[in-house]
Amino acid sequence: MKKISFLILLITFSASSFASYLLIPMDESQKNHLKAYGIAYWCLERNVEVQWLLNYRGGSFMLKSAKAIQDELLIRGVSYEIIPDAKSTAILSEIGNPEKNTDVVKLLKPPKMAVYSPSGKQPWDDAVTLVLTYAEIPYEVIYDKQIIQGNLPLYDWLHLHHEDFTGQYGRFYANYKNAGWYKKQVQDNEAMALELGFTKVSDLKLSVALEIKKFTAGGGFLFSMCSGTDSYDISLAAMDIDICENMFDGDGTTPDYNSKLNYTNTFAFKDFTLTTNPNIYEFSNIDATPFHIRTPENRDKFTLFEFSAKWDPVPTMLTQNHTKIVDGFMGQTTAYDKRFVKSDVLILGENKSLNSARYIHGSFGKGTWTFYGGHDPEDYQHFVGDPPTDLNLHPNSPGYRLILNNVLFPAAKKKKQKT
Repeated sequence: MKKISFLILLITFSASSFASYLLIPMDESQKNHLKAYGIAYWCLERNVEVQWLLNYRGGSFMLKSAKAIQDELLIRGVSYEIIPDAKSTAILSEIGNPEKNTDVVKLLKPPKMAVYSPSGKQPWDDAVTLVLTYAEIPYEVIYDKQIIQGNLPLYDWLHLHHEDFTGQYGRFYANYKNAGWYKKQVQDNEAMALELGFTKVSDLKLSVALEIKKFTAGGGFLFSMCSGTDSYDISLAAMDIDICENMFDGDGTTPDYNSKLNYTNTFAFKDFTLTTNPNIYEFSNIDATPFHIRTPENRDKFTLFEFSAKWDPVPTMLTQNHTKIVDGFMGQTTAYDKRFVKSDVLILGENKSLNSARYIHGSFGKGTWTFYGGHDPEDYQHFVGDPPTDLNLHPNSPGYRLILNNVLFPAAKKKKQKT
């Protein structure tokens, strides 16, 4: 009996000693993709190194096993596998095979997150804050005052909430000028501009845009969605002219301002033309909404490009998913007409038949920026005043996964450029 007991103890000990890694699969077997990103961030906060297995089972995560991590995985409903050391070694060997489009990136330090957003209640929600909250990834809300006061260097990552950097209040004037929320938005922005020493809201927003540009140049990670993308670039292109009509800033515009735009100032877009009628709910012809709105919902999809994991780890990280075809979704800025996307911009996802780019990326100075068209990846046509999406109903959303790729990407250990 003693020999049998010893044998059982030995087998139990051996099994536990070899079961030394946790694999968090990110393919179709994962019960909650979105909260898996939160687990990765939670581990980084506790100085636990996470290995991101690019193009392996949907971009899985692997880390050393610990009971506290297993408990957290169970609490959050995230699928995981306990694997022995030999299995983890075999996985890494398979991924390192030069004939496979896979690679491993070490995630080391959680980025400090900021969301540029007004403090007051808005008549629309924001997909990024929704998914950060759902994934339990902490962030701080900042706005114009903190940016003008020079607080951006305190953060690693910045998201631009649904915002109009041109000072035209989202071009909601025609439909909502008498709405209470619109009047309050104008009142709050004008008060903030005066408090910070600006005579016009458009001047304040331009100054904020320039501070964000400096943040990116200094090594910051910028992410934006919907109209926060094209309105940002438009404000930079129009920095030396006035494009705001009287109802927005109390005076007229620069004559023939479309001929005076400076596209060298922008991150992503070139050669675009601004909409001159202030009663039209559109900033410019950058936005590909007119093409998408004529496409049936069930056919409005975009395809993620596949990049070389070993040679192009950044775009590979940004496109990790369990599917390469993602359902489209509308927004004030739905996608970008590729005719107006700069040639050095990397297109991560596109609707080829409509010649539109949905998901784009680029570098500026020491930092990077990523623009993602559309408002809510799980609400095809989200209107002002609609209730926020319940992500408990969409834990495996591929559209929301793209947002969270951007959250973890700044945590990656940078590789030396291959030559």
